[in-house]
Order: sequence, then structure tokens, then C-alpha cells
Amino acid sequence: MQSFIIEGGHPLRGTISPQGAKNEALEVISATLLTDDPVRISNVPDILDVNNLILLLKDMGVKVTKNGPNDYTFQADNLHLDYLESDEFVKKCSSLRGSVLMFGPLLARYHRAVVAKPGGDKIGRRRLDTHFLGFHHLGADFQRVEGRDVFEIKAGHLKGCYMLLDEASVTGTANIIMAAVLSEGVTTIYNAACEPYIQQLCKMLNAMGAHISGIASNLLTIEGVDRLHGTTHTLLPDMIEIGSFIGMAAMVGDGIRIKNVSINHLGIIPDAFRRLGVCINVDHDDIIIPRHDTYEIDSFIDGTIMTIADAPWPGLTPDLLSVLLVVATQARGSVLFHQKMFESRLFFVDKLIDMGAQIILCDPHRAVVVGHDHHKQLRAGRMTSPDIRAGIALLIAAMSANGTSRIDNIAQIDRGYENIENRLNLLGARIIRVNS
Repeated sequence: MQSFIIEGGHPLRGTISPQGAKNEALEVISATLLTDDPVRISNVPDILDVNNLILLLKDMGVKVTKNGPNDYTFQADNLHLDYLESDEFVKKCSSLRGSVLMFGPLLARYHRAVVAKPGGDKIGRRRLDTHFLGFHHLGADFQRVEGRDVFEIKAGHLKGCYMLLDEASVTGTANIIMAAVLSEGVTTIYNAACEPYIQQLCKMLNAMGAHISGIASNLLTIEGVDRLHGTTHTLLPDMIEIGSFIGMAAMVGDGIRIKNVSINHLGIIPDAFRRLGVCINVDHDDIIIPRHDTYEIDSFIDGTIMTIADAPWPGLTPDLLSVLLVVATQARGSVLFHQKMFESRLFFVDKLIDMGAQIILCDPHRAVVVGHDHHKQLRAGRMTSPDIRAGIALLIAAMSANGTSRIDNIAQIDRGYENIENRLNLLGARIIRVNS
């Protein structure tokens, strides 16, 4: 196990570029299973979750060629189908949340898949019902295999239909789309997730020969085709990393430019930081965050306390609430954070309270932050990263703290952030990676 040692109080200044989008990478790399032809994907982030998915594809028999940094070609023309039934495959899937995105493509091409309970962040219950119900609408049957703690999904024939999803699940929508593109007839998905990463997946599939309309809306229409062919695809920059950099720049920055952010795909993320008083300037496709000696939390028009809550896209992504909460600890004013979509994700605030932050954890979903207005620095401490986003939030807190902090279990941070300590050290941070 590795840890970060962080010497706080060093301002960050300079220019940084975001990595490719983690969540998009997991979707489009899984989609390469839908064709025999080569699919080339660039701007692939060099992070643990993506690298583990690529290794799993190799084990399955996918030919993977690394063309250069962050640039891969995948060809799934000769899968080891027996391996997909093995306990080793199930074990590897259970340790990787992104593996769930392979089951739609496998069902579409091979008419069966074995699904293990996926791993990933420990942020409460993350059910797979939406995936299974979508597959069932398309004609698949599933059953729990006793003694193996897995589900087996089978479909002799997938046929398009109308379906209303019980929730706008991003991975559920992606999985159903990938199963539907090779189904017979027309599939209509209502209450579909419409995040930029879903849009990118649909655009790549259309480039491969799929017929998907309604992209960027919550009503998708998919006309099934017999086969897909190869294509090339470039990932968007990671909007969660961009939001993390905005938070760092507000807390400990002395003028930071974030390059090539694809501003049109950030939705309301910049406005969420502006509600906390963070000044965000846009220069073409770059974001510039000036030094903030103070920033003041906005209030609603009627003067009531600001509430920031997550919601399905185009609402605020839940992945950034942890970062926004940390930024609020040094703001002027108070704000209520309401984490609606996941339980247990706010429990990391206990570590911030230990560091001196003024936070009231109301319940597993709500926390009130009373900002210090930079009159009181957070204290350094020792903490453990419980998930990717809480991990980066704790790293931001440690960089702003007085003294030297230690964050254990940083493999959680590595799952979502590429070479993060070296990139931040180039801006002036002092972060050392050590073996625990």
C-alpha cells in the first residue's frame, strides 16, 4: 500500500492540462467488444481503473496495441469464450467497477455473460437493477448462480422495444445502448442518462455503423444493425479532474490556467464553483482561476442559505460534491451540501472536521459547511482515502493545511487521477509518494 506525504501551505501557479475522461474511457473501451475490426482510441488516461480494464480485455483475448502515450488500438476478433465462464474472470470483474460495462457488448455479440458483483468505490449501495431490467426488455433472461455469487445472463435473440428506465443510470444506459445496437428492430430508451460521456459513446457507435438518434437527450432511439465496423475516437478531457483543479486553484492557487477543457461539455460545473464565490475566467477553451485571498458563498434570491445538490445530467455531477465541500471550508459564509444520489459519500467529512473544518454532518446525505474565510487554516493530519473523489478532496485539504499530512490508501486516488503528485508538484505542490 502506498501513501502521500503532503507539506501544506505551498501555493500552486502555472498551467495544467486535464487527462482524458475516465468514465468515457471505461464505456468506449468496453464498446470495442462489439466488432471484429480494430478500434483506435486516443487521449486514454493512464489510471488504475482504465489500465485494469485493458488488462482484463487482454486476458479475454482482445488484441491491444499501444500506439503511443494514451493511444491504443483494440481488436476483439478472437475472444477466449471459455475464459468468460471461469472463476478467474469472475474474480477480476468483481474487483473492477468498470467491468460491468462489458456485459452489454458480450450479450449483444455472444448472447450470454456472467456478471459478478462489481467492485469500486465504497460509497453505498450501487445497484445493477437498471442494467438487468434493460437487458430483460430486450429479451434476455438472468438468474443467480448459487455457490458462485454471480448472475448469468442469456439471450438467444435480442429484439428492440420501448423501455422506460427506473433511473437515469449512466452505466445502465451505456450497457443497454451497447446491447441494443446489435438487436433486431428499434429500441427506444426513455429516461436515459445523457451525460457527455454517453453522448460520446453514441457518437463513436454511430461512427462504427450504429443508428442512434436523440443523442444529448433523455430519449434515445436505436435502430439495430447486423454488425459494426472499426473507427477512431478521441476522449473528452475529464470534467471531474477539471473541477478538481478548479477547487485546488481556489484553495491554494496563485493563478492557474487549465488548458483545453472542452468548455461546452462542462455543463453547470463552473457555475457551481461560482456559487461558492470562485472567480472563473474563460479564455477560448482554457479556464483561468486567479488567486483568491477570499471568496464569498452566494445565497438564493430570497436571502436563504445556499444549497448545492447533485442531480442527473445536466444537473451537477455527484463526483464533484466532495471537492466543492472542501472549497467551502475556506469560503465566507455557509452552505448546505445535499448528496442525493449515493449514501455514505459524505462520511469523509469526519477527517475534515479533525483538520479543523466547521462542518455539521446532518445525516448520510447532508452536511452544512461554515466557512473559515481564510482566517483559520486547516490542520495537517493523517487520513485514509475511502474513494476516488473523497481522496482528491482530502489531498486538496492537505495542500491547504498548516503542516505535513499523510494520506493512506492512495490507490483509490490512482484509480481516477493520472500521475497526480508529479503534475501538481510542477505547479509548486510538495507531495511525496511513499510505501506504507
